[in-house]
Amino acid sequence: MAELNKRIFLSPPHMGGQELEFVKQAFEGNYIAPLGPHVDAFEREFSEMVNISHAAAVSSGTRAMHLALRLLGVGPGDEVVAPSFTFIGGVSPVVFQGAKLSFIDSNRDSWNMDPDLLAEELSFRNMQDNLPKAVISADILGQPADLDRILDVVCNQYHIPVVSDSAEALGATYKGRHAGKGSGFVVYSFNGNKIITTSGGGMLASDDGDLIKKARFLSQQARDPAPHYEHTQIGYNYRMSNIVAAIGRGQLRVLHERVEKKRWICDYYRKALADIPGIEFMPEASYGRAARWLTVILITPEDFGADREGVRQALERENIESRPVWKPMHIQPVFKGCSMRGGAVCEDLFKRGLCLPSGTAMTTEDIDRIISVIMDCHKK
Repeated sequence: MAELNKRIFLSPPHMGGQELEFVKQAFEGNYIAPLGPHVDAFEREFSEMVNISHAAAVSSGTRAMHLALRLLGVGPGDEVVAPSFTFIGGVSPVVFQGAKLSFIDSNRDSWNMDPDLLAEELSFRNMQDNLPKAVISADILGQPADLDRILDVVCNQYHIPVVSDSAEALGATYKGRHAGKGSGFVVYSFNGNKIITTSGGGMLASDDGDLIKKARFLSQQARDPAPHYEHTQIGYNYRMSNIVAAIGRGQLRVLHERVEKKRWICDYYRKALADIPGIEFMPEASYGRAARWLTVILITPEDFGADREGVRQALERENIESRPVWKPMHIQPVFKGCSMRGGAVCEDLFKRGLCLPSGTAMTTEDIDRIISVIMDCHKK
């Protein structure tokens, strides 16, 4: 039986068993400092898994995004268009580069950036001779964006590079290919709460080997080839360590089963709450297969009997972690004044959306405990 007072976390790490063996190898070889054979192997194995030719392992997804924008030449005076409904780490590197952000609303079918609104925005900007330097597309909460439509609008019509933020969607597929594949750069995260984790870390992937080579160069303080430390460019200390990469190699081996468990968890919640008025689940877009990083519900208080915050607080009283969905970037204080096209959809998602515990080590008893609290909120 589940422990009644045991803390249920939102999406905690879940080790598969082989991670410790790889870490042991790193210790035995004394590759404790950054770089080493596990970093090389992790990059190679990751590239093979997502079918993207080249990858650079770095210390976070945010740093992977920063490198992508740096390599695309984003800088002061430029603008980057991005979805408003996303995590701040996927867009803050635009500010690191001294550029400005412009945001686009989501659509109801996927909760990702609306390609039609993106097309409207770019058409308007084209008439103003003010096209953005780049576009960021996010695969939110494990759901792949409609990338072909975005690429058709952005790349084919306006020749603007696209960076896919697939940090939350490793293991998701879009039209049979891995989430993000097709963009100039794809960003992944291995943060502690992601589908697989290295405790902290990220990956920058591309089919352009020269760009990934440059990313590695910049991620190691941009040290020029010389017997001493010679620098003609400013770089960063962004490389992943050999120890972290060793954990990643072990986690890669359980990715498929982690995604299947995430999807099973979502289905379990959905079946249990299917007949409860005022509860909706994040849809699965017809063009892809979501990884279901987090199971998310929308609560309509008039029909359910309690609002999102009331349910969240009830869960917390029972030592169960849940959280609201991402607060849209266009209403974040740090992005006050940024332009926004649309906004009603993502604002509604934030108002009603609640992320439920989705850890892959949860038992059916854990999930039943969560469902019981939600049902009690409805009965009251």
